Amino acid sequence: MPHPYRPRALAASVATLFALSLLACSSVSEPSDPPAQRAGDPPAPRAEAQPEPPAGGATAAASPVAEGEAAAIFAGGCFWCMEHPFEELEGVLSVTSGYTGGEVAGPSYEEVSSGRTGHAEAVRIVYRPDVISYERLLEVFWRNVDPTQRDGQFCDHGTQYRTGVFVASDEERRLAEASKAAAAETLGRAIVTEITDAGPFWIAEDYHQDYYRTHPVRYRTYRLGCGRDRRLEALWGPADH
Repeated sequence: MPHPYRPRALAASVATLFALSLLACSSVSEPSDPPAQRAGDPPAPRAEAQPEPPAGGATAAASPVAEGEAAAIFAGGCFWCMEHPFEELEGVLSVTSGYTGGEVAGPSYEEVSSGRTGHAEAVRIVYRPDVISYERLLEVFWRNVDPTQRDGQFCDHGTQYRTGVFVASDEERRLAEASKAAAAETLGRAIVTEITDAGPFWIAEDYHQDYYRTHPVRYRTYRLGCGRDRRLEALWGPADH
């Protein structure tokens, strides 16, 4: 027999979930002891090497890619949510969270989160262009952002959560512009995402890397509370997987 309806208990549960849903990407602090990968989990992608930060800086710039590899840089709001869509693609070698598009060398998470450095949270995808194309990466990017939102992404507001495509060549710019036009046609709305030249990509602190793997409960609570999937489905339709 089902338990009788308990309004007070239900109200407490709803209040707890609401409080958890207010957890924003900017509210995290470094965990003292991140959980280890569990047995049976899929292997974690190769992490990028992290050279020494510049003098006075907190983070280091990403190293050049190896021969036969290429890198794509996209900003899509909270970088925790932008790793998994690319990590599952064949031909992608690594996906690294970091900061780009700002004026300060080696910024910390706290500095970027303040909105005063000009950086955006972003991901750097290192991939094999003989296996997966830049056009395909662009398709995945658009389907995982709201490119019509000017003031951030979903529940995260501020220029540090803006969308952006950071291009490293004229060919990447051409492909990005064509992809942006196709996205605008699909949505029937103006796209505010900027396409700009790529600059230094500063690798975010270790505790941000693969956050969806190392802190799955907190990640899912944040993602649900932020309304990301709900908005993406409203824009683009049901996810392919």
